[in-house]
This record gives sequence, C-alpha cells and structure tokens, in this order.
Amino acid sequence: MLVNRRRFGALASSAAISPLVRSRQANGQQTDAASAPLETFVPHRQITHARAKAAPNSRPQHHWFGYYDKQQFDPTGMQVLAHQVDFEGRSPTAADRIRVGYVDTAREDTWVELGTSLAWGWQQGCMLQWVGNKGREVLWNDRQDDHFVCRIKDIQTGSVRVIDRPLYTISHDGRWGLSVDFSRIDNLRPGYGYEGVPDPNVAQRAPKDSGIWRVELETGRSELILSHADVVAIAWPDGSRKEEAWHYFNHLLMNPSATRFVFLHRFRPKFDPDTLSFEGNFVTRMISANLDGSDLYVLDPSGNTSHFIWKDDETVTMWTRPDGLPAGFYEMTDQSDRMRRIGEVKMPVNGHNTYLPPPYQDWILNDTYPDRTGRQTVYLYHPPTDRRVELGHFPSPPAYRGEWRCDTHPRTSVDGMTVSIDSPHEGGRQVHLLDIRELMAQLS
Repeated sequence: MLVNRRRFGALASSAAISPLVRSRQANGQQTDAASAPLETFVPHRQITHARAKAAPNSRPQHHWFGYYDKQQFDPTGMQVLAHQVDFEGRSPTAADRIRVGYVDTAREDTWVELGTSLAWGWQQGCMLQWVGNKGREVLWNDRQDDHFVCRIKDIQTGSVRVIDRPLYTISHDGRWGLSVDFSRIDNLRPGYGYEGVPDPNVAQRAPKDSGIWRVELETGRSELILSHADVVAIAWPDGSRKEEAWHYFNHLLMNPSATRFVFLHRFRPKFDPDTLSFEGNFVTRMISANLDGSDLYVLDPSGNTSHFIWKDDETVTMWTRPDGLPAGFYEMTDQSDRMRRIGEVKMPVNGHNTYLPPPYQDWILNDTYPDRTGRQTVYLYHPPTDRRVELGHFPSPPAYRGEWRCDTHPRTSVDGMTVSIDSPHEGGRQVHLLDIRELMAQLS
C-alpha cells in the first residue's frame, strides 16, 4: 500500500507529545525519562531551556541544532548555534516559522536571535552553521516568495546577504557550497526536505534540470554540476540503471580541502506524483566527484550506505553493508577498492559518526539510537587501540520517534574539548554540553 505522506502529516499535526514521567535520579540530577535514568560520565550541563528565567510563564520553547556534520560552535567555543520552536510532535507545515540564533555561554547562556526560517525539518533544521573559521558569519536556509534561499548574516554588522539557492553543505573555508532540490527531497524523503515550494519535476523520475549545484558563497553564482539524469546513467552492479524508479540526492559533504565531495544517490521503486505517496524503502549508493562534478566514482555500490564522515581528503568512514560482508562501520578510500572494517565489537550499531579535531583526530565521536532501555548512548571510540569510552546515556521518551525523533547527533567545538548534543530528556528537545577536556587529557 502506498503511504500518503501529506495525509500522514495532517493527522500527526494534531498529536501532542505525551506527558513525560518523572524518573529516578542519577549523578544528582532528576530527569524526565522514558524508563532508565540519565547517566553522564563527564561534566554535563543544559544550555537551552523550555522557559527562560525572565519569562517563567511563557509558552515552552524547544531547541536543537540538528545534523552532526555542521559547525555549531564559533572559534571561541562560547557561541553555540541552535534552532528554536514552540511546538513538537508533528511534521512542519509551510506556515511554521522557526527562530535561529545562538546561546552565548559567556553571558549566562543568553539566547541571541539572528533571524527566522520557513525552510526546515526536524533532523537537519535549516542547515544553520558558522561560515569559515573567523566566527563572524552564520548561514541558514529560508523560503522567500516562491523559492528557497540561503541567508548569510554578519553578526558584527548585522548585514544579511541572500543567495538564491538553499545550501546543503559548505567547504571548511567558507568559499563554496553545494545545493540540492529540497522540494524533491521533501516528496521522496519526508523530514529532510522543505515544505512550501512545489516540485516542478514531480512527475519526472530523473529530471535533467535538477540535481546538485555548486555555489560560490561570496558572489552567489551557481551552476548545475550534476543532474539526476547524469547520475542515473551510471549503471549499478547488476548492469541496470533503475530507470523505472524515482531518484533523488541528499547527504552531501565535501572533503576537508574541498577538492572532492560525496553524496548519496537514492531511489524509491514506487511513487505516485499525484498524491505524493510512495511505497517501500529507499535504496542508496554513495558517489564521489570533483567539485565541478567531474570524475565521478561509485564509492559504495552496495545499496546500503548510511551515516558517514570524511576522515581526511581520501578516506570516508561510513556505516554500510558491502556485498557479501556484514553491516558495520567501514573505512573506504576514495577512487579505489581499498576498504577495511573498524569497531566490529566496540562500535557494532549504526550512529552519527565524526572525528575529533587535532590532536585527537584518531578518536571517533559517535552515538546510538534508543536501546531497549529507551536511552541513546554518546561515546568515543579509538580505532588504533580498539578502545571505547562512554560519555553518557540519555533517555529518549517514546513520543520522540519517526520523523520528529530527537537523535543526539553529537558535535564538537573547534578545539574538540566540548561535545554538544540534542536530547529530549529534560523539558523537550534541548541542547546539552559535555566537557571532555579532562577525559582527553587522561586518555592522551
């Protein structure tokens, strides 16, 4: 049976997060929990709250950052970006506007608003992130009139410039960005695209005028470097091109030097463009390319690529299930067949993996989805020594599942000494910080 996404979203919009139940105390803290208590093994504190101290009777506000491959901290580590919204428990509509800003941890966790957005989802927000390494500019996606855009704000002058395309990812130096078709993603992967702009290619299985655009952030100039039709022409291992399926791109990420990027090419076997309904799971392969879209290489043809991160300019660490091998985390070398499994015992389940910055770049920061106790675990793993160090277990109430789940998505400050997570265990989804400075000193 086809799943009617629009009808599902309408039904879900009337649902509210069920009341949380007070649970046991751990580490001197009382926590809202689904079952097992909060446990943390490094210094931990919450920096956003449902109600501000100055307005205790105000409508509850929920905060989160979103995906794990974006820069949330400024270079000082004091200004921590976040989204703010006054509801939970349903899909966003085209009319739902969120606030974007940062928490100033040097001023008693003061919320500083930067703007608003009409282009967002629960998992990735509006792609809010710092631009470059100067700690001066912040970007986020928005909807303006009948199209999606990206806004870049100078927090010192307050000036805002608008790029005529929404961005999915940017280079570390803040020079380049990559854009995709968020309307198409919204139809084929609910929760990762944006509402409010109809897809003009909704009836096409692999459109020629839609795909991946390269964007120069300083000028806003963009060019289509890869179309859906271009990528569908690349055969799968069985020789087919899946031309009867419905194709889309998401999860783009440049390597540290911005010489290459990877993206996930996904398709759904069945989709009804009239009702925006689909059937069955998506199938995935990872493809790499030069920043101009040339020299394409199918890095993982398995159909199972999930979360990933660049380890360096040549190596991608990903959760996948290669043909004939078990599911797990693998290191794959771009433009080659070199591959090795890591963390077979200590990192056995899928999670949102990144690497700590130097001098701890051999350490992986990762998490899990809720386990049997209803908790998500955040941990560090060291492949050279096969050592795992847990940072905390964070309760995730049952209401936080599906499209509006709250994954922890662990992220680090620029110096790697502070970990930020999103967690719903206290006052709905909120942002929490974990201090790992002493831990890393002990481990080094």
